[in-house]
Amino acid sequence: MQQIGTVWASLDRRKQIIVASAVVLVFLGILGMSRLATAPSMTLLYAGLESGAAGDIVRALDQRGITYEIRGGSIYVPGAQRDELRMTLASEGLPANGNRGYELLDSLSGFGTTSQMFDAAYWRAKEGELARTIVGSPHVSQARVHIANGSANPFQRSVAPTASVYLVPSGADITGDQAKAIRFLVASAVSGLAPEDVTVIDSNGAVIGGQDTAVAADTADDKSRQLRERVLRLVEARVGPGNAVVEVSVDTETKTESIRERRFDPKGRVAISTDVEERSDSARNQSSDVTVASNLPDGDGAGGDESNSTATETRERVNYEVSETELEVHTAPGSIKRLTVAVLVNGTRTVDASGAETFAPLPQAELDALQELVAAAVGFDAARGDVITLKSLDLPVTEPQGTLASSSMWQNIHLDAMSLIQMAVLAVVSLVLALFVIRPILMKPTLTPALLPAVDGAEVEPSVLTGEIAADDVAEFAALSQDGGVPALGVNAVEDPVERLRTMIGDKQEETVEILRSWLEEGEERV
Repeated sequence: MQQIGTVWASLDRRKQIIVASAVVLVFLGILGMSRLATAPSMTLLYAGLESGAAGDIVRALDQRGITYEIRGGSIYVPGAQRDELRMTLASEGLPANGNRGYELLDSLSGFGTTSQMFDAAYWRAKEGELARTIVGSPHVSQARVHIANGSANPFQRSVAPTASVYLVPSGADITGDQAKAIRFLVASAVSGLAPEDVTVIDSNGAVIGGQDTAVAADTADDKSRQLRERVLRLVEARVGPGNAVVEVSVDTETKTESIRERRFDPKGRVAISTDVEERSDSARNQSSDVTVASNLPDGDGAGGDESNSTATETRERVNYEVSETELEVHTAPGSIKRLTVAVLVNGTRTVDASGAETFAPLPQAELDALQELVAAAVGFDAARGDVITLKSLDLPVTEPQGTLASSSMWQNIHLDAMSLIQMAVLAVVSLVLALFVIRPILMKPTLTPALLPAVDGAEVEPSVLTGEIAADDVAEFAALSQDGGVPALGVNAVEDPVERLRTMIGDKQEETVEILRSWLEEGEERV
C-alpha cells in the first residue's frame, strides 16, 4: 500500500484522473462481464405460431420453470435446453397444429351420429390432413384447404368437386412449380377432382399460377432444352466434356386445327344385300267335241287331245354401297413443326518437335457417324424439313474469370453474436486493466543508468544513482575520467567529483527528488 501511495503521489492531476477513470471502467466492465457470463444464451425455440399454439408453449415453459423471452411472435429459450425442449414438447403434442385430421372421426360414436354429421366430419378431416401435408414443406408455414363437394345433394347429378388452398410462405414467395405440385397433391387425394379445379392463393390474395399451367404441354423452350441436353451428353461421350457446343431450335405449332374429310370411291362397290325371288306356273289344255258321250265318265268321248305347260321365273336383286372413307385429324398446340440442330465439336491439337501447336479437325468419317447419332437422338424427319449441321472447328480455351471459391477454416467455427460480444468485452477489459492499472503499478520509478563503454576490452557495469557516493566509485570514476573512458555528463566535463554530482543532479532532477523524498520518509519512520 505504501508503494501504491508513493506512485499515486508522484502522478500529476491529469494522470490521477486517468487512473481513477480506468479503475471505474474496469469495475464496470467486470460487473457487466459477470452479468453476461451468468445470463444464458437465448436461442430461437419457435416462431410464426398461432396465438393459441404460442400460449400453450408459454404455459408449458412456465410449468417447467424454464427461462424464456418473447420477441414479437418468436419464443427464445436458453440454447443448452432448446433441443431437449423441442423433443419434450413434441411428445406432448406441442405446438398444437390448428389443422386436425382423421382424429376427428375418433370422437364420432355410432349412436346419435347422422350421415350428414359423418360427411361433414370426414371432409373436415380430409382438409386437415391435406393442410398437414402441405405445411410439411419447408417453403410453407401455414396452409388451409377448402373442398367443395356437392355429391351429397340428391337433386344434382354428377357435380364435379372443386378446392381452394390458402398458403402463407415461410420465406420466399411460392413459385408456380410449387403451386402446380400442390394442385396435383390435392387433386390426387380427392376423388373426381381435376388439377385445373384447384386454386392456390397466397397470403397477399394473389392467385399463384394460372389455371392453364396445371395441364399445359411443354413449351418450345422446354423441348429445346431436353433435346440439347440429350445431344450434348451423346457428343461429349466421344469428344470429351467441354469440347462440344450444341444448339437446338424447335418450331412448334401454336394453333389448334381440326380437319374432317369424307371421300367416296365410285369404282369401289360393296354388296350389302342380295334378294332372290323364284316363281313357277303350270297349265293343262284339252281339246275335244262336247257330246253326251264325252260327259260320261267311261264314255267314248273321254279320250281326246290334252296338253300341259309349266313356266318358271327367277329374279335376283343385289344392293351395292359406294365405298366411303371418313378422316378426322386434330392438331394440338405444341407439336413439332420443324427441327434445327447445330453441333460444334472441337478438333485435336498436336505439338511438333519445335514446340509449335497445330490444330486438326475431326475426320469426315467420324463427323458422319456423329451426325447419324444426333439424327437418331432428336428424331430426325426429312419430310418435315429438319436440318442437322455438324462442324469440327477450333474452340479456344478461355480461362475462368474471378477467384476460385474455397472453404475456409472460419466456416467450421460456430460463434453466435452473444459469444462474440462477450469475447470483445473481455478483451477490452483486459486491455484497460493491463494498460492503466497493472502497468502504472508495476512501473517503479528508477534512475536511468549511465552506460559506460568498455575499458581495455572489459565491460564496465553501469552506475546507478542511489543517493550515496562511495570512495571507490569516486576513485574509479576519476581514473576513468583521466583516461578519457568516461564521457562528459552534461554540457562540459568536470573533473571534480562534487561538480560531477552537482551536474548529475541538475540533469536528473526528478530522480533526485524521489531519492530525497524517500530519505525524508525513512527519517520520519525512524522518529
